[in-house]
Amino acid sequence: MAVIEESVYIPRPQQEVFDFLIRSENIPIWDSSVVRAEQIGDGPVEVGTRSKGTSKIMGRHFDWVTETTQIEPPNKVAFESVDGDFKFAISNSLEPQGDGTRLVYSVSADSGFGGVFGKLADSLVEKAHARTVRANLETLADLLAEHPGGV
Repeated sequence: MAVIEESVYIPRPQQEVFDFLIRSENIPIWDSSVVRAEQIGDGPVEVGTRSKGTSKIMGRHFDWVTETTQIEPPNKVAFESVDGDFKFAISNSLEPQGDGTRLVYSVSADSGFGGVFGKLADSLVEKAHARTVRANLETLADLLAEHPGGV
């Protein structure tokens, strides 16, 4: 399972960034690989809360369901896939930095290629995905800087 970790400075208070990140419907706004996302059911996000969505990666659409595995407002939220075409886990760790927030985003995912070709392809996919993650985090930082309180 490949692991990609990136961080970004967001010039907004930690609680505000956390509140934006835990809303599933916000994911497609800043993550270019997510076509749609929504929380399943009502209520506050807590351990066990599920979300569903669709991602487009390398030209293919993948449906997924995630479950929140850890939530420590306003410091950390983590979730992992529990249903879908591939396995992944994402962790968002936040800490105050100056007048804003440092977000450390970590994603581990199976590429699903496998085999001899898969080992070579996995490396290429991982590098491409790392660039996408970096760009998405910069989009998130710009979005929250331009629109305090979210979109």
